[in-house]
Amino acid sequence: MTEILACWNAMSREEAEQSILPCGGSRAWASGMAGRRPFASLAGVLEASRETWRGVSERDWREAFESHPRIGDSCAVPSATEQSQEWSVQEQRQVTEGGHALKSAMADANREYEKRFGRTFIVCATGKSPGEILQILCRRLQNSASTEWQEAAAEQQEITEIRLRKWFEE
Repeated sequence: MTEILACWNAMSREEAEQSILPCGGSRAWASGMAGRRPFASLAGVLEASRETWRGVSERDWREAFESHPRIGDSCAVPSATEQSQEWSVQEQRQVTEGGHALKSAMADANREYEKRFGRTFIVCATGKSPGEILQILCRRLQNSASTEWQEAAAEQQEITEIRLRKWFEE
């Protein structure tokens, strides 16, 4: 067990919720995770995260999505925690370093996505090139609303797991 996990297990429920919130972006998810403590290992945390994420509502998914800046933007999201903003910058570093034409195409596709689905496009940008992300965004613009909810939720869970690993292994 890492020192961070041991400390998190020992926190009050409210402190634990606030502490883990940047990893998942949803208060319902954070509350569910804090309520499932104590955990013996990161593997247990990750499994609980998947189960908890599957049990929250679409409204909670939307809250998590809204904790991320638009892909390709460096602007902070007012509702995001400082840690979440820092991780977003790291995760999107490759995208923000793309050329002007790619940034313009990404901005146009983001606007189209937001118009079509009424929310920010969510993708796990870690390890993906700007061109790959733009291709994913264009492909997902063809999804039905229900399919897109599921894909966005799966991407958010992937982001959450990466962040949990970073947080508990520090």
